[in-house]
Amino acid sequence: MYIIQYTLHLSHRTSDPYVKFKIAGKEVFRSKTIHKNLNPVWDERVSLLVETLREPLYVKVFDYDFGLQDDFMGSAYLYLESLETLDVTLDLKDPQYPDNNLGTLELAVTLTPKEGDVRDATMLLRRNWKRSSKYQSMRLSDVHRKAQLWRGIVSISLIEGRGLQPMDANGLSDPYVKFRMGHQKYKSKTIPKTLNPQWREQFDFHLYDEQGGYVDITVWDKDAGKKDDFMGRCTIDLSLLSKEHTHKLDVPLEEGEGVLVLLVTLTASAAVSISDLSVNMLDDPHERRQITQRYSLWRSLHNLKDVGVVQVKVIRAEGLMAADVTGKSDPFCVVELSNDRLQTHTVYKNLNPEWNKVFTFNVKDIHSVLEVTVYDEDRDRSADFLGKVAIPLLNIQNGERKAYALKSKELTGPTKGVIFLEIDVIFNAVKAGLRTLIPIEQKYIEEEPRVSKQLLLRNFNRVRRCIMFLINTGCYINSCFEWDSPQRSICAFVLFVIVVWNFELYMIPLALLLPLAWNYILIASGKDTRQDVVMEDLLEDEDEDFDKDDKDSERKGFMNKLYAIQDVCISVQNALDEVASYGERIKNTFNWTVPFLSWLAIVALGVSTIIIYFIPLRYIVLAWGVNKFTKKLRDPYTIDNNELLDFLSRVPSDVQVVGELYIFYVFLASQLSLLKLIF
Repeated sequence: MYIIQYTLHLSHRTSDPYVKFKIAGKEVFRSKTIHKNLNPVWDERVSLLVETLREPLYVKVFDYDFGLQDDFMGSAYLYLESLETLDVTLDLKDPQYPDNNLGTLELAVTLTPKEGDVRDATMLLRRNWKRSSKYQSMRLSDVHRKAQLWRGIVSISLIEGRGLQPMDANGLSDPYVKFRMGHQKYKSKTIPKTLNPQWREQFDFHLYDEQGGYVDITVWDKDAGKKDDFMGRCTIDLSLLSKEHTHKLDVPLEEGEGVLVLLVTLTASAAVSISDLSVNMLDDPHERRQITQRYSLWRSLHNLKDVGVVQVKVIRAEGLMAADVTGKSDPFCVVELSNDRLQTHTVYKNLNPEWNKVFTFNVKDIHSVLEVTVYDEDRDRSADFLGKVAIPLLNIQNGERKAYALKSKELTGPTKGVIFLEIDVIFNAVKAGLRTLIPIEQKYIEEEPRVSKQLLLRNFNRVRRCIMFLINTGCYINSCFEWDSPQRSICAFVLFVIVVWNFELYMIPLALLLPLAWNYILIASGKDTRQDVVMEDLLEDEDEDFDKDDKDSERKGFMNKLYAIQDVCISVQNALDEVASYGERIKNTFNWTVPFLSWLAIVALGVSTIIIYFIPLRYIVLAWGVNKFTKKLRDPYTIDNNELLDFLSRVPSDVQVVGELYIFYVFLASQLSLLKLIF
């Protein structure tokens, strides 16, 4: 195995050129694009691993055209076996018109055996790489190699800062963070007026050095109209962190005050070789048996935080969405479980990529949801979303290779393409049950909430369905009191008397067991339709939203959307007013806003205290129920009412109190004015 290093520049062409390098038909490197230059100079230095010198290096030059297919500008072969000189000039040709001269490409090449590889010493070129004085100003260092094949991904999640240094006159700061790893730089958002900022941002770096590297982090205070203030720095040594694992770091700031909380994940990449897969432990019968024993019931009380293990095989995807203007995509896949995040390599120019990557996660909560998201990589901007699937761990069928249809970001509708996954979950049921009773792990990476008409309508419909269920239940119970169906009312009255007369506390959990048992019987018999009803409701809401958003619909336009939002807002406004009013009326009852009603409440509460003290609660409830059931029989024309709500309706809310005070002040002012006129 050999390492080939070179730099390149092109002569006598005018376009927006870039260069591709291929070995054995596989693209191994693509240079940056030089825009509008008569004599483009890249001066990019890259190291490539070459398995054999028999395969020539195929060089192709293209002219970048935005929005169109890139134009071919010429190609040439670099034969490594016959390489004798350090500086190489390649004549670019068109294979269809070999007589046409399309320019020249100049390379400075160094070919050396890889460390540990024994080869003939005559194949080693030890001459130093030199450039003419024309390019001395473009000198690069190994630290800033911009076009080197990356060997991994470093994902850094900036969670929060604690106890940062105050930089402003108000004793606070407006902090933001800068990250730098080689030539890669990122800047976080600014959190105003705080010393304990919450960022919740995530950044990805390409890892070029297999041994790791350093990430330099600086914290700054944003100042409008003048230079930002330096607040501190810190450095992360990646060589000290294990790969394929998420590390939570509390890093103190040097030359400043405070601590940064970070999540750092190093993911190995298969960019150099597709066979560079993670260890597939569950396919080994011996290791699988050991893992099964580790999570057996006999070890239920050992290390309660280690609930289980999940292995995800990301095989391939088919029929992905074309995100580039060329009709292709550069897809890669991100696998997330709670705060653990791992990533595959990118398959370039392909709508049916094969990753063959295996990920293994420790399960901390069996109720977690495994999220697999496919993105399109873009060199100059953030990745484009292609599709996503979310799979609860409890719904996984072990060892089943399954095609999952990709969905939208909100998981409300399908998008184009499917992804093939094979997932295995091994866990301890006792540990999983005990972990269910402790607080759920906080999701560190959170998207900023956005105002969405569709989301507002959907959530409103969800709340409306829950309220309507309660209202319908109350109407059903009230119909028993109203004797709408004599048979039903008689059965309800007999059941009420029997339950109240024989009531014991154990009957409360027993009553909750009954619907659970009933639904289980429905599920076991195949008659369960609950999920179908829920899906129909959600799909109905989505259909309504899509109908309202259909630009081709003549009946539903902008005004219809505006009226729909207005109806939702009015309904929410009225519901909030109703809830707030009853809360304020209860408060005003106790703070003597209306003394007569407060005295009436004292009398009612005093009588209730005496009655409950001397009469068992069972008899009181029984008397109340008999009264409710027989009220309609005793007086068929009586109006049903709720005494407590009727009482509260007489107590003014805060809004009504303010209005009454305003009217009183206006009346008082008018009386004073009248007195002044008289006297």
